[in-house]
Amino acid sequence: MRGLNDKVVVVTGGGGGIGSATCERFGEEGAHVVVADIKAEAAQTVVDRITAAGGKASSMVVDLTDPQAVRAAVGKVEAEIGPIDVLVNNAGWDLFVPFLKSEPDYWLKLIDINLKSVLNITHPVVARMAERKSGRVVSVASDAARVGSSGESVYAACKAGVIAFSKTLAREHARQGLTFNCVCPGVTDTPMLDSFMEAAGNKEKLRDAFTKAVPLGRLGRPEDLPGAILFFASDDAAFITGQVISVSGGLTMHG
Repeated sequence: MRGLNDKVVVVTGGGGGIGSATCERFGEEGAHVVVADIKAEAAQTVVDRITAAGGKASSMVVDLTDPQAVRAAVGKVEAEIGPIDVLVNNAGWDLFVPFLKSEPDYWLKLIDINLKSVLNITHPVVARMAERKSGRVVSVASDAARVGSSGESVYAACKAGVIAFSKTLAREHARQGLTFNCVCPGVTDTPMLDSFMEAAGNKEKLRDAFTKAVPLGRLGRPEDLPGAILFFASDDAAFITGQVISVSGGLTMHG
């Protein structure tokens, strides 16, 4: 896609399923990929795959729920690699827990990981982008935020917050040339989905039900997401901001 070569791209949750697929695709497009993850080994594994394929990559090991650590990590990236051109907010976590069976500690953990972490890293990154009047932010939300999902009430609320947050920043920073868009995966076959189904029970029955519900006849795969994410990050999407697109095999369809 146009305009990604040599761009500095930070992908949070870059060591996970969708995150690693996205990092590797940015690497193929010639970007310098910063694989941000709380797990050093997972981040380094992705870095090694990108560099082995001839790409440029570095790791950024950080707890996104710690705002001071995030600010320090962002400053280090900009000092050592260069200005961040693209931020992909991808990190997330969830389990299947009906709301009335959940407790406040669990709510706070979901909010910290799925919403506050987005605020923590977007703030210092966008402050620098605004000064330069250039930048793209792509946030991975969820179709749970658009249509609801049983057992994911607080997660859905967090992801709906990410969408509203992105639309608001799209308005606040439009005159500075920054864009903010969201990609919403449907049911995607990742380690997080496995954990979700284990918590729900009847894992194989649930997988079969999810698969049958998708018009295209299969669950999503991590490699289904990077195309939409990279599109929003590219010059091809320079006049697109405040938008949300689902990558769900037709499970959800919005006009």
